[in-house]
Amino acid sequence: MATMTSEAVKAVDAKTLQGWLASGSAVLIDVRARGMHAAERIPGARSIPADTLDPGRIPGAANQRVVFQCEIGVASAKAARRVADTGRDEVYNLDGGIQKWKQVGLPVESDPHAPLPVIRQVQIVAGSLVVLGTVLGVVLSPWFIALSGFVGAGLVFAGVTGTCGMAACLLKLPYNR
Repeated sequence: MATMTSEAVKAVDAKTLQGWLASGSAVLIDVRARGMHAAERIPGARSIPADTLDPGRIPGAANQRVVFQCEIGVASAKAARRVADTGRDEVYNLDGGIQKWKQVGLPVESDPHAPLPVIRQVQIVAGSLVVLGTVLGVVLSPWFIALSGFVGAGLVFAGVTGTCGMAACLLKLPYNR
C-alpha cells in the first residue's frame, strides 16, 4: 500500500511494488553504488547511483510510476525528492529499501563474483594499513606508527563528515566501476 512521505514523494511497501513491477506499471531505480547493486539487487532494478542521478533524465514511460530504492530507504528518499522537485508525478520511495524487501521474503538477484561493497574494501585496506604500521613501527622504526595514526585520523574524519577519501579512491578502481 502506498502512503505519503511528503507532498510529492509517496512511500510504497515491498509487496505493492512487486505487483507494480510484475505488471510493468513501475520502473525501479537503485541509487546505491554500482558495486552494491551488482552484488545484490531487486530483479529489474536499474542502477543509477545517487551521485550520478540527473533528476531531469529518469528512465521509464510517462505513465509509469518511478520508484527509488537503496539499502534502507534513506538515500532513495532524498533522490526521490530531487526528482519530485522537478515536477514529475508518481514518484515513490521503497519503504525500508532492499532490506525490507528481503525481510518480507521477496526474491533478490545476486552475483557472487561482484566486487565487495566499498565499505568492506575500506575496512580491509584501513585495517591492513593499521596492522602494517604497527608491525613496522615495532620491527623497523617507531615512525611507522604514524601510518596507523594517519589511517585512524582519516576514519574519524570520515565518520564526522560523512566523506571518506579512501572510499572515493577505491571507487575509481576498475573493478568498482
